[in-house]
Amino acid sequence: MERERPGDGFNTGGDQDDVDMKAIDGITALVTGSTDGIGRRTAHDLAERGAAVLLHGRNADRGAEAMEEIARATGNDRLRYLNVDLSSLDEARDLASMLEGEGIDVLINNAGIGPGAPGAAREVSQDGHELRMAVNYLAPFLLTHLLLPSLRRAAPSRIVNLASLGQSRVDLDDLMMKRGYDGWDAYGRSKLALIMFTMELAERLDSVPIMVNALHPGTLLDTKMVRESASRPQGKVQEGADAVVFLATSPSLDGVTGRFFSGRREAVADRQAYDPAARKELYRRSVELTGARGLAPASAAGFS
Repeated sequence: MERERPGDGFNTGGDQDDVDMKAIDGITALVTGSTDGIGRRTAHDLAERGAAVLLHGRNADRGAEAMEEIARATGNDRLRYLNVDLSSLDEARDLASMLEGEGIDVLINNAGIGPGAPGAAREVSQDGHELRMAVNYLAPFLLTHLLLPSLRRAAPSRIVNLASLGQSRVDLDDLMMKRGYDGWDAYGRSKLALIMFTMELAERLDSVPIMVNALHPGTLLDTKMVRESASRPQGKVQEGADAVVFLATSPSLDGVTGRFFSGRREAVADRQAYDPAARKELYRRSVELTGARGLAPASAAGFS
């Protein structure tokens, strides 16, 4: 498969809906953070189109309710709920273990937390990492690496990382913001880190037919995350779900990898995302922090 690379002048064609319904029917998609908001609507829309959907959340009651509602609304009985807390790297490993030996066509790293209430203090994860960097970046970094065999089994497959236009420069010497803290800055750093990882992973996968792209699903959509940050919602959750499904399934993106999108259009991220040295250093430190089995630069030789 020939893979599109950054700088090839790719354009999705705007709002054109070229999702292939037949291509969706029968695929298996894992949507993290799918008990609420964009993740839940994405899971619903994929199920409605015939996909087998693996839902994920950290509250078993909400998970059961979401799965039952989606099954009832779509008539799709190929749904499964996985309950883990991605603020723990051990539980991210547990999630991957639950899926060992299975094939995954689409991994949607949607689970995340926002900047928190205005003026909120710095928080840490169960592993002692700054909470936003832990949940929004380190957890999907580790989970993605652990699921690469499942994605390879179903290849050609796709990874969609939900990022944001709200990005802050990543301080590689202070990833956990120990020298100063602001919720919006922490959120922005974690989302830029995820974009940097997206671009770096696309290069390291090289000829492996797994496409990985990052997405800003929409600005201040009506989600719990936005409301908790005391921001006024400006768009509907469906807008974000439509963009996610597009990146996850559109034939127009066959072979396209290592890109950042805003909705259905390719966008430009913070310039740090295009710094190969910064990306490689972030990747190296992330491997150390998570214990992930990293891929060699610009090559996936020996990957299985």
